[in-house]
Amino acid sequence: MRRRKKHRLIKSFLLLFVFIIGSAAVYAAYQYKQGVSLAKDGKFKDDEKQAASFHGEDVKFGKINVLLLGSDTRGEDHARTDSIMIAHYDQETHQAKLVSIMRDTYVNIPGHGKQKINAAYAYGGPELLRKTIKENFDIDVNYYAVVDFKGFSKITDIIAPDGIKVDVPYEMSYGIGTTLDPGKQTLHGDKLLGYVRFRHDRLSDFGRVQRQQEIIGKLKDQALSLGSILKLPKILGVIDPYVDTNLDTPTLLSLGKDLLTNESNKMQTMRVPVNGSFTNERFDNVGAVLSINLNQNKSALNEFLSS
Repeated sequence: MRRRKKHRLIKSFLLLFVFIIGSAAVYAAYQYKQGVSLAKDGKFKDDEKQAASFHGEDVKFGKINVLLLGSDTRGEDHARTDSIMIAHYDQETHQAKLVSIMRDTYVNIPGHGKQKINAAYAYGGPELLRKTIKENFDIDVNYYAVVDFKGFSKITDIIAPDGIKVDVPYEMSYGIGTTLDPGKQTLHGDKLLGYVRFRHDRLSDFGRVQRQQEIIGKLKDQALSLGSILKLPKILGVIDPYVDTNLDTPTLLSLGKDLLTNESNKMQTMRVPVNGSFTNERFDNVGAVLSINLNQNKSALNEFLSS
């Protein structure tokens, strides 16, 4: 009698387990399809990815560098990148770091001579930019992710449905397709995109880099919240058509698991060029550039990522 009762309990438990797993799978599929439906205009929806031509070294465990590129292309295969960042994560210390490289930084691009660094992507995509960073700063980049700005608004609204709190220092309007009034406020979607892209002030690109790092840090915190974890399938559905990356699913899952199960420290940030290491100059056929002390910046960058 007891055996039969125990058998029924085990059977009931297994049926309940199968039901839960099945329901989770249906929920995940539904959420993913919802995300995809929001990304009908994604640039990379039908495009062939550039992963095959990217030759960064795979990292199984340790320090990982991901090249993050912001793009607002209007049909070109490779437009100049609007933003260039290196996201660094140490799986041993659980420390996340973010480096912004100013797009007008004057460097040597392999095979093309001295140019603004953002021209490297236009000439040869993520791989040439990887080579450029390696040659000039001696930093190995393992992976890349090109983000179409059209998807930024939709992705951020799913990750942070209640918006992101910011303090707008002055009116922002020129070149961003919206108007932001000064003061503390909560921004969503297109207005948040305008906030991170505005550069027509006294700080120019320097102010924009500060705002980009600010928002990425806040989105990171939001992404690790329980609500965002439950919406992960929907987020992935939205992201896929707007992001071209060579990060495979196992690597993404490994990084996600590590971030969720370990208490990561506050994200540290850096900008290249560093203060006191550059001058504003202008060259024929290139235009206005940031002419940098290469050794000073290479040393500062390597020290920041290795500490």
